[in-house]
Amino acid sequence: MIATRRRVLAALSLGCLPRLAGGQAVGTLPPVVTDAGVRYPVVLPGMPIAFPRDHGSHPDFRTEWWYVTGWTSDDAGVERGVQITFFRSRPGIGEASVSAFAPRELLFAHAAVADAATGRLVHDQRAARAGFGLAAASTATTDVRIDRWSLVRDGDAYRARIDARGFALDLAFRAVQPVLLQGDRGVSSKGPKPGQASGYYSVPQLATGGTIEVGGRTFAVRGRAWLDHEWSSAYLPAEASGWDWIGVNLDDGGALMAFRMRGRDGGTTWAGGTLRDASGRTRTFAPHEVAFAPGRTWRSPRTGVVYPVTFDVRAGDLAVALEPMMDDQELDARGSVGIVYWEGAVRVRARGLPAGRGYLELTGYGTPLAL
Repeated sequence: MIATRRRVLAALSLGCLPRLAGGQAVGTLPPVVTDAGVRYPVVLPGMPIAFPRDHGSHPDFRTEWWYVTGWTSDDAGVERGVQITFFRSRPGIGEASVSAFAPRELLFAHAAVADAATGRLVHDQRAARAGFGLAAASTATTDVRIDRWSLVRDGDAYRARIDARGFALDLAFRAVQPVLLQGDRGVSSKGPKPGQASGYYSVPQLATGGTIEVGGRTFAVRGRAWLDHEWSSAYLPAEASGWDWIGVNLDDGGALMAFRMRGRDGGTTWAGGTLRDASGRTRTFAPHEVAFAPGRTWRSPRTGVVYPVTFDVRAGDLAVALEPMMDDQELDARGSVGIVYWEGAVRVRARGLPAGRGYLELTGYGTPLAL
């Protein structure tokens, strides 16, 4: 999450100019933000999202991620959550250098398995500079790799292979629904100012199958997953300390994404979301239509951070309650992207009845984020 919309610069009319693959107008200077002498393109309203190009990497932008979460079940009916995230960063360092060692592009990855039988996440992380055949993110389609970790798109399916410490994942995710553009046709606001926005789309209800190896045993699994792909050059708004986000595969075939940016006083500074109902109709929510009401809390025995682990979430007329698969789903990513956050599998109820499964992400609860 990192971004916003509102108004297009008056001098630009991206909809009527010829475009490069990344959505930039040919023969014009794209809107940019300059940071320490580095020019980064900015996501603004009207920026077109085009496939298959936008499945791939956007290396000119400051940051980007591909994010897969899902619930699986093995032959014995044991449910496990899985999370796989690849990040790409353009730090703006050494861009004029001809050295292959210059860190022009950095890649990070997290992966985790949530298993209520263990009571906590099993997780691992990787970090590398792009190049040397060890790490890369393709601009042609989703194909991002760090050593023996990969997420690759082929046709209407994705394949993730994660060879981690303590577990391994070999999972296929097949699209059974079209891409869901978030925000205003793929431009997702994260604050009130122009440029506080990301390019953002999801692929919900992914049919999932493959194997999970954990605890020295390999399990054949099946289930449903959710993929997010997001890119931006914006920093987190100064008034925000973090965010709460959900991606939910509803049992009736629908899909719900909702988020709020939290202020340093714990209140909401911005919010948004999208609902695709069972018939395929899509509704995008304005900030005032989304509300997160935290409930029960859990304190991490490792970091001391207190997280709300149950929520009542309202998005328009839809009200859902979130309950975690287990409380301890804290992920310590200080070894890669430098933060600790809670990211976990949740069950979803509406009107007191089971309504879906998804993932909840909570950032900035220990130390406010300074992205």
